[in-house]
Amino acid sequence: MPLRFAEYHVPGSENTYYIPNFVTEDEEVFLLRKIQETPQLKWKQLSNRRLQIWGGDLTVKNVMIVQPLPPFICDYPDLISRIVSTGAFDDSPHQRPNHVILNEYHPGQGIMPHQDGPAYHPVVATLSLGSHTLMHYYDLPAREPVLSLLLEPRSLVITAQEQYIAHAHGIDSVTGDRVGEFVWANAEMVGRGLGGRGQDSVGPSLPTEGEVLLRGTRYSLTFRDVARVMNVGGRLGTAPTR
Repeated sequence: MPLRFAEYHVPGSENTYYIPNFVTEDEEVFLLRKIQETPQLKWKQLSNRRLQIWGGDLTVKNVMIVQPLPPFICDYPDLISRIVSTGAFDDSPHQRPNHVILNEYHPGQGIMPHQDGPAYHPVVATLSLGSHTLMHYYDLPAREPVLSLLLEPRSLVITAQEQYIAHAHGIDSVTGDRVGEFVWANAEMVGRGLGGRGQDSVGPSLPTEGEVLLRGTRYSLTFRDVARVMNVGGRLGTAPTR
C-alpha cells in the first residue's frame, strides 16, 4: 500500500485499512435513493439478505462477462476513481475495481464467515451506507474472531493480501451490537459516524461501555477486481471496465 495510506491502517491487523466518512452525508442520501430506485427484478433474494451484482456475472471458470457499472457510482459520486485514488488497487490486474456486489441487510440479518474465492485479486473495498455493522475476521477454520471492526455508515474498509487470503470474514445475525462485547480494532478511528444512543447519525461522542448500538437497514457496496474478463462478443481479456 502507498505511504499515503498508512494513517488508515487498523492497529494489530495485516493489510486492513479503515476510512471513516469516505462519502459525505449528501452523497450517502443520493446513493441510497439511487439504490432504492433500482427495479425489483435487479435484486436476487437469498435466505438472509438480498443482493445485486454490478459489472458482470462470473462463469463457472471464474471469467466475468462484462456489463457496464451503474453511472451513479462512476459519475456522481465517482466512487471508482475515489477508491483508485487510495492506491488499494495499484497492483490489481486492471488497477481499479470492475465488479461490485450490493447487499441489503435488515436488522437481524448477517452473513456466515466465508472467503471470496479465487476469481478476485486479493483486495476488497467495502462501503457501508445507511447503518453500521460489526465485521468479524476469523482464522481458518472459523471459530472465535481474531479481529473485529465497527463499520460506520459512510465508511470504507479495505482488506488486502494476507488479511484477505488467510482469513474468513462474516457478520453476526443480530439486531444490535453491545459496546464492549468485542474489542473493536479500529476503536480509535471511529465515533464521527455514530450517535450516542444507537442511532446512525453524526454525533460528538463515542458510545459508552454496555450500550447497544441498534442496527438499521444497511447497504454494502463491495468493490473487487476480477482478473479474467470477457467482453460482449466473446473476446477474452483484462481490459478495464466502467
